[in-house]
This record gives sequence, C-alpha cells and structure tokens, in this order.
Amino acid sequence: MKIRKIQPQDNAAIAACIRLAIPEFGMPKVGTAYEDSETNAMFEAYQGDREIYFVVEEDGEVVGGAGIKGLRDNTTNVCELQKMYFLRKTRGKGYGKLLFDKCLQAAKDFGYTQCYIESSPKFKAAIHIYEQFGFKHLDKPLGSTGHYSCDVWMLKELE
Repeated sequence: MKIRKIQPQDNAAIAACIRLAIPEFGMPKVGTAYEDSETNAMFEAYQGDREIYFVVEEDGEVVGGAGIKGLRDNTTNVCELQKMYFLRKTRGKGYGKLLFDKCLQAAKDFGYTQCYIESSPKFKAAIHIYEQFGFKHLDKPLGSTGHYSCDVWMLKELE
C-alpha cells in the first residue's frame, strides 16, 4: 500500500471509489460528493494553492483517497477534508487513519488553523476516527459545500 498525490490517470478510479461507497452506506446521490462536478476530474480540482488530493494505491490499484482544500465561502483560515472514500475490499485495514494523518499534516503545512469535515451518521466508523483525531461536533455547517445531505459537521483546531 502506498499513499501518493493524485495523477491525471487516477480520475476514473477515484470517481468510481466515491460513487460506489456513497450508495453502499445508504446515502443519497444528490447533495453529496456523488454528484459534485469535480468528482470526475479530481486531479484538475486539486491543483490550486494550498490544496492537495491523495490516493491510496494497493497492488497498483487506486482503492481510496482524500483531499484538503480551503473551505468554500469561508473567509477564515479553515480547510476542509474532502472526499475521503475507500473501496469496500480495503476498509478496515487502517488505511483511513494513515491517509487522515497525511491530510492533516498537509493542512498544517499549508498553514491552515482549522480543519472542517462534513459527514453523515451512516459513516459511523469514519466519524469515530474523526473524534479520535480531536474533531469536535458543530451545531451547524460552515461555508457552502453544497452537501445538504450531510448532517454531521465537525471542526478541529490545527496546532
């Protein structure tokens, strides 16, 4: 297993990871990353300043990924952990924690002071990981991500 920066040829594989995982957990396709325009072009979507997307590769196959990007429509120094999804066959192997740690380190390296996450109660294991990493629950969303089907909002202070 290795974690690396996304490359243009990874677009179809990571889009498939995202679009397979969302319905597996009973999430709607609308109001989630499933329908985001950037899901088909993840490499291109993460080429700006202070943003990065990592993929997890196992035996030469892209099996998951996650990224960091400034929180849309937020004027403070907050980033968002975005589009963290894995294929079913690789869940439970600890890759999520490794990728999560890499993303948080990138956020710190970019100089962000807080990291925001949106999720759903249907992603219990992911929320548990977020809590272990020190994320605190919020009463309402930050920014305007367009993910109105996500009703768990969390924030972490980055040291």
